[in-house]
Amino acid sequence: MDIKPLHTASCHCGSVKFELTLPRGLEHLRRCDCSMCRRKGAIVASVSLDGIKITEGESYLSLYQFNTYTAKHYFCSRCGIYTHHLRRSNPNEYGFNVGCLEGVNPYELENVPVHDGINHPSDHN
Repeated sequence: MDIKPLHTASCHCGSVKFELTLPRGLEHLRRCDCSMCRRKGAIVASVSLDGIKITEGESYLSLYQFNTYTAKHYFCSRCGIYTHHLRRSNPNEYGFNVGCLEGVNPYELENVPVHDGINHPSDHN
């Protein structure tokens, strides 16, 4: 799997295209078992806020928020593919859908941990 330092990504229909700055490759790979992630089933990695740039189709991005309305989940309004989200547990990062990376098959990744999103650390004082 060839993860480039500047990697391109897109939704399924190609309406939304973006670039990710990944100097250390895929970082913080994970799945999550919260109600949203269970349904979307994506493998997610993290990138700093300045590490993602929407290059085409920003107007096709739709926003979905739930529960505490802290995280911001973005998806293509044409094909429905989840592209990225502003993280609730680390608001200095975006999580992004590894399946959107050009030339990357997320099913080739091994030992992707599952995070306990049902018991999110921000839900406990």
